[in-house]
Amino acid sequence: MGLIQKIFGTHSENELKRIYPIADAVEALEPEIQKLSDGELRDKTREFKERLKEGKTLDDILPEAFAVVREAAVRTLGMKHYRVQIIGGIILHQGRIAEMKTGEGKTLVSTLPAYLNALTGEGVHIVTVNDYLAKRDAEWMGQVHEFLGLKVGVVLNSMDNDERREAYNCDITYVTNNELGFDYLRDNMVIYKEQLVQRGLKFAIIDEVDSVLIDEARTPLIISGQSGKSTKLYEACDILARQLERGEASGEFSKMNAIMGEDIEETGDFIVNEKEKNINLTEDGVKKVEKFFHIENLADPDNLEIQHNIILALRAHNLMFRDQDYVVKDDQVLIVDEFTGRIMPGRRYSDGLHQAIEAKEHVKVKRESKTLATITFQNLFNKFDKKSGMTGTALTEEKEFRDIYGMDVVEIPTNVAVQRIDLEDAVYKTQKEKFRAVCDEIEEAHAKHQPVLVGTITIETSELLSSMLKKRGIPHNVLNAKYHEQEAEIVAQAGIHDAVTIATNMAGRGTDIKLDDEARAAGGLKIIGTERHEARRIDNQLRGRSGRQGDPGESRFYISLEDDLMRLFGSERLMNVFTTLGVEDGEQIEHKMLSNAIEKAQQKIESNNFGIRKNLLEYDQVMNEQREIIYEERRRVLDGENMRDSIFHMINDYVENVVDMIVSPDDEPEDWNLQELNMTIHNVVPMEAVTEEDVKDISQKELKHLLKERAVKSYELKETEFPEPEHLREIERVVLLKVIDAKWMDHIDDMDQLRQGIGLQAYGQRDPKVEYKMLGYDMFGAMTKSITEDTIRTLFHVRIEQKVEREQVAKVTGTNKDESAAHEPKRRAEKKVYPNDPCPCGSGKKYKQCCGRK
Repeated sequence: MGLIQKIFGTHSENELKRIYPIADAVEALEPEIQKLSDGELRDKTREFKERLKEGKTLDDILPEAFAVVREAAVRTLGMKHYRVQIIGGIILHQGRIAEMKTGEGKTLVSTLPAYLNALTGEGVHIVTVNDYLAKRDAEWMGQVHEFLGLKVGVVLNSMDNDERREAYNCDITYVTNNELGFDYLRDNMVIYKEQLVQRGLKFAIIDEVDSVLIDEARTPLIISGQSGKSTKLYEACDILARQLERGEASGEFSKMNAIMGEDIEETGDFIVNEKEKNINLTEDGVKKVEKFFHIENLADPDNLEIQHNIILALRAHNLMFRDQDYVVKDDQVLIVDEFTGRIMPGRRYSDGLHQAIEAKEHVKVKRESKTLATITFQNLFNKFDKKSGMTGTALTEEKEFRDIYGMDVVEIPTNVAVQRIDLEDAVYKTQKEKFRAVCDEIEEAHAKHQPVLVGTITIETSELLSSMLKKRGIPHNVLNAKYHEQEAEIVAQAGIHDAVTIATNMAGRGTDIKLDDEARAAGGLKIIGTERHEARRIDNQLRGRSGRQGDPGESRFYISLEDDLMRLFGSERLMNVFTTLGVEDGEQIEHKMLSNAIEKAQQKIESNNFGIRKNLLEYDQVMNEQREIIYEERRRVLDGENMRDSIFHMINDYVENVVDMIVSPDDEPEDWNLQELNMTIHNVVPMEAVTEEDVKDISQKELKHLLKERAVKSYELKETEFPEPEHLREIERVVLLKVIDAKWMDHIDDMDQLRQGIGLQAYGQRDPKVEYKMLGYDMFGAMTKSITEDTIRTLFHVRIEQKVEREQVAKVTGTNKDESAAHEPKRRAEKKVYPNDPCPCGSGKKYKQCCGRK
């Protein structure tokens, strides 16, 4: 502790001083609350809700609400919250992280803020690291809340959407971080409001917060799927594009027949606008596309993909040139930077253009399966209005919690002083010597009936130690984290005298190890770490399995200079220390300096890992802002909002963009290229064309106004085709949803490709993050423009007799966490029959001499 902390106290000590009076108020209410009958206690829930409606805040009713939960826990579970658990509950309610040592009853702590915040009726999520803990805690702690009249739900990996929806609609929902994240993403892919399973993200209490927000935050959640757009479509469009004939547009537009714009004199199948890098199909071209794909109307919403892809194929052939815009090398299409002339590996054209060029050049068309939705845990949990967490070990990562999540850590003193003795690390020259010393230590403890828990980092080490112990005839359990239920059971038994348990660092989270009297007399649980983990937190978690609630215990880490951590960080200096001290083979050395050097190495790695996670977040921040915009737009459609104003807004935007592209405000009206202007607009909005007469003596601004008026008029004319206005309103929602989803999924993919190749910008003395941000915004702008264009083009060509239905753009095929989902162990339907048991067939013989022989 530094001098300043000694004088002024630590952050935690100062914060606790403010919290003690609230805890006093909770404890002072105990006699009064104890007098209430069960019914009166339950009635308090209704009373609290009324008081909130009358304008009271959660802080106003906190002392009484906490006192009610405390009494309910005594009546349902026979457990009473200690003072330190009340303090922990207050910290969680404040949206902070409570660091409470193992064995301090964190699971019970969560019942206090969960109840208080559930009174608002907006829902509380209690987030755990696996399905087993979510189910266990919901059934166990849920009794307290249900006794008080609240509904408790649990979301498990095996549940269907209806079960999930019901669980999320409960007052308190237990859920794993993965299920919570994937449900959030899936909700933003549904096409009807009724399919949503989650409601708002208001308050989260995260158990093992360091595991969820730090260990797991390196990997984003990804839902992948089979896009409806097969690579075969790119290839088919490429074949057709080679058959279509490039033409020219000519002739004047007449006012009379140009309202629907049918009589433009065009030659060929498509017109190329090189200035705008745009291509439009002529009437003949449209007919050829319809014939080629055996479709009746290319403008149908169902044919959006074909429309889009044939234009892409024509762009690839007519506007993108090999060895100028791109090169083909090693069966790949590589983009050439138009300013520097350098090849940009990893970069891809967006919106499907890259695939169209791949089809043109006959190289493998990439990405048949694609990322449909993705989010990092950092951004997911930052969506909650308030979040809090608890763990035994958070202080070592306090900076990360503060910087990324805006949460501070408050260290809560233990209920009873810790009696565990933490010994200095024992260091050896080689791993062989170290493991021999570990086995000697286990044997010695076992001889005096002291229970031992051995923590390893890898399964290989567990198996090596297991075989060494077998040779010495020491019975033991080996755990790796395949089955959480078995794991919890074995860890719970690890404190019984004579027990020897070997566990990987994944084992035993959330399970108390209780000692029996003989184990206590033998010195309590002995913890042996077979090497230091790269995060001090994980070592502290292992240590914390021993010495709960004032129990005796001891812990020690065994290290060799051949361990990865030592090999990679500072091993040479330590080897010199060994040589200077004349350490002989097999000799154990303990020294404060060694322990400090090891801790410095761990700090170095922790800081490096924090850098990796921060980097991931900075990149994802660009996507996150874009994701918010898209998801908000989708939600408006799902909520059944009237999108008519949005469509008119799109029409106006489109006209503005086209005019800005073709007509300069500095040019005189007689120099404006009206033919190009009419052609381009007409491609999307069939409306009355502008003539030279129309534009006499007007400015560019007035031209925009004129065109917007005509475009809007044209859409109003389209509306009159539908006797039921709501019919067209639903078509608007369907088309918008379909176009947004298709474009967004392509955009996610394109951003992913950009992210993978952007690191190479560093070679050109550019900051990759800045480049990614700028290019990402450009790509998003291009995508929204594309959404506008496709949406209004489709709506202008929709017909009343068309059946337009909502459908998902892509089929989900899986997630990146499918493999790691914890599978529950299979259970036998009937009791196992052993060889010497009576045969179940009723013959009276032993099973092995009867049916067992078959």
